[in-house]
Amino acid sequence: MEWLEASTENCPIQRTLDVVGEKWTLLILRDAVNGVRRFDDFHRHIGLSEAVLSDRLRKLIAAGVLKTIPYREPGSRSRNEYRLTRKGWDLWPVLMALSQWGEVYALGPEGPVLDIRHTDCDAPVRVIVECSAEHSTLTPGEVTARLGPGARIRS
Repeated sequence: MEWLEASTENCPIQRTLDVVGEKWTLLILRDAVNGVRRFDDFHRHIGLSEAVLSDRLRKLIAAGVLKTIPYREPGSRSRNEYRLTRKGWDLWPVLMALSQWGEVYALGPEGPVLDIRHTDCDAPVRVIVECSAEHSTLTPGEVTARLGPGARIRS
């Protein structure tokens, strides 16, 4: 069976995009990684409508990417903070890869908003692809894509 004959229903990229493949969702995740936790802060910083923000937060909670933690300020009603779960933090390399691509191909002349550096040595952080045997910085020409055990013939 060849790639074009394979059904993509079980494709991990497609399944991931079902959860996070919308612009506002990725911006919510970007802000959550950078410490934003409260609805009003997401709303103010990203600039999307309250209805869309509520919908995206609900979907991320249902997918297990975010969890809610109740808090209450004196004299106010109880509210929720939104925190990344382990599943949410596992999207950090994806966000870093998008940022890295954007810095090369989509950035304006003013430069990046954030300068991400390694705390220990202050070198810029970058995303690389490596094999599990620790051969790092692989290029597309150095990998072989084979159909996996979940491949099915397209119907």
